[in-house]
Amino acid sequence: MSDQSAAADVDVDLRQLFASLARNWLRILVITLLVTGLAFAFAWLATPHYKATTQLKIQLSESAYTRPAGTNEDDKPVLDAEGVATEVQVISSSDILKQVAADLKLGDKPEFNDALGMSPVTRLLVIAGLKSDPEEIPLEERVLTKMRDKLNVYGVEKTRVIAVEFSSEDPQLAADIPNAIAKAYLAYQADAKTKSNAAATAFLGPEIDDLQKQVRDAEAKVAAFRSAQSDLLMAGNNSVLATQQLSELSTELSRVRASRASAEATAERVRQALQNGGSLDAVPEVLSSDLIQRLRERQIELRTNIADLSTTLLDNHPRLRAMRSQLADLDGQIRNEAQKIMRGLLTQAQTAQARENQLISDVNKLKAASSRAGEEQVQLDALQREANVRRQQLESYMASFREVSSRKNYLPVDASVFSEARVPSEPYFPKLVPIVGAAFVGSLLLMSVITLLQELFSGRAMRPAPGARLDRIEQVAMPAMSAPVVDPEPAAVVAEEVVDQRTAMESELAPEPEQEPAPSVLEGAAAADPEPQSERVRSSLGEIDVEKAAEKLIASGAARAIFVSPEGDEAAASAVLVAREVSDAGLRVLLLDLTASGAASRPMLDSGLFPGITNLLASEAQFSDVIHADLYSDCHVVPVGTADPVRAMRAADRLPIIMQSLTTAYDLVIVECGPADAQGISRLVGDSTEVFMSMLQADDEVAQAAVELIESGYPDLTLVTPIGHETPGNPVPGRRSAA
Repeated sequence: MSDQSAAADVDVDLRQLFASLARNWLRILVITLLVTGLAFAFAWLATPHYKATTQLKIQLSESAYTRPAGTNEDDKPVLDAEGVATEVQVISSSDILKQVAADLKLGDKPEFNDALGMSPVTRLLVIAGLKSDPEEIPLEERVLTKMRDKLNVYGVEKTRVIAVEFSSEDPQLAADIPNAIAKAYLAYQADAKTKSNAAATAFLGPEIDDLQKQVRDAEAKVAAFRSAQSDLLMAGNNSVLATQQLSELSTELSRVRASRASAEATAERVRQALQNGGSLDAVPEVLSSDLIQRLRERQIELRTNIADLSTTLLDNHPRLRAMRSQLADLDGQIRNEAQKIMRGLLTQAQTAQARENQLISDVNKLKAASSRAGEEQVQLDALQREANVRRQQLESYMASFREVSSRKNYLPVDASVFSEARVPSEPYFPKLVPIVGAAFVGSLLLMSVITLLQELFSGRAMRPAPGARLDRIEQVAMPAMSAPVVDPEPAAVVAEEVVDQRTAMESELAPEPEQEPAPSVLEGAAAADPEPQSERVRSSLGEIDVEKAAEKLIASGAARAIFVSPEGDEAAASAVLVAREVSDAGLRVLLLDLTASGAASRPMLDSGLFPGITNLLASEAQFSDVIHADLYSDCHVVPVGTADPVRAMRAADRLPIIMQSLTTAYDLVIVECGPADAQGISRLVGDSTEVFMSMLQADDEVAQAAVELIESGYPDLTLVTPIGHETPGNPVPGRRSAA
């Protein structure tokens, strides 16, 4: 619960909240009826206004019989949303509105001319300079301003429809003006197309005459060039003859070069075979000779016979020798025949070389002729292209000129009126029942909301949230008091300083005369305690108890309460008890613990590990992180925190700002300072501040601390003791020193 923010400790009491409506029903009803009456008077006396609408459809209305040749329905442009928006601006343009105002003579009507029928009050305002003189503005501008205020031209969403809406005090004008605007818009479109056609005709006529002359000149240049350049003979494939011959000769030259190279290579192989004594069977040209084939057959036959006779005859037999001689002659004949073939191939190669040289000479001549023919052909092609371009442009202009000339008397506009404005029979403003009903419901709701907000802001509709207040736990007894021996001189000094203050406070807080004051806890304890009176009675410096301290804070309306505890942590219980008492009285109370040990906040949170004022000063947390709820009351508490105290004290100058913020948010901020002096609490004191000193025993330490505070500028110091007050929380025991 301690981790929740301050807003989580209260809930809205819906019953109490809505009960405020019943308590204030008369005020709500009177104001509602007053506003409703004013709305009824306004609706009854207001000048009625009438509204009428003309609708136009934006589309191409070209007839199928008058559409230009070569076009169809798919060729027409589609008017997109931007196009419709453009037409809306055209309809509401000043030129069209001026034309309508002139046709309907709107300048003669007081509705559109403020200078007509001015009331005496208006004239007095004009003379006094509180209102501009309408006559200083040109009549045309005044009429246009009024028309624009009453005109509304808009495109219907997801359509190509434009609505022209106009409102007027005269129902007839409310219908006539949008119809006149639509008619003027259609006339504007027709006039624009007429001007466009006239401009096109005026442009195309001279251009066509000029193009006709240019076409004639270009075609004459082509004819003259052809007659002058007779070398440009055209071949069958629509190319120049020289170029075609060059191509054919180049092909023949390539073939001759290939034949020559083949003959030379074959002759070289035959020569190498004859020189090296190799076989001629690997040369295809030698084998293809008929004579060599017959000689080879004869060789094979003789070798066969020699082989057959060698089996029966000796090697020196005359017959074998004759056959071997014939075989040698056959080899010689074959080699002689191969040499002839080689010489034939060389001759063939020489012939091919001569043919190649001749072809090269012819190709060179044709190259020059083809180059000249190519240049001439380029010039001829350029002249022909120019003539063709001129001719095509002339034909295009002539076709457009014929179309423009044929459409002089037929100019379809791209819009049509499909719904004309009708004279309205009922005004659109004012509507008596809706205005009065809306005024009644609106004022009723507004007054109800205002009443509810007042109830919320006053705090009367707030109640503690479920679980915010825990059941009281078993009472923890305060530390036992003993009667120390006190030097009467310091006590007498302090008593002398505070006696007047105590007397005044007791007189203010004393019960009614007829009521008998209840005995205090200490008196009851004295009656029940059998010990001697010297051990039960403690000395007094004029201190008050927790209840009276709370009553004093509530009665004085203090915004801050500074508690100083010279006796250490145990005396810090006074600040806790006073904070709870004031909180139980219904005020928003915050306790700020500035002790070193957290003696004031620890009994309220049951832990010292919560972020607090040191975290806020060290910029490690925000206000919402350091404010926690008391476990035993509706009071809120800011503990010491978990940040480094040395680092936090470097930002001690921020304490006045923090105190001002807390004072703004809470009705009362109670600060437990521990055994601080006057200089230590100077940063915490502000407007409406009460200074208290907590005490457990009236000893010299307390008396001396009180005297120092009174002498340091706090004469209204009040001593308060927690002795005898029941509390569920128990301050941390011990007499540790609080910084």
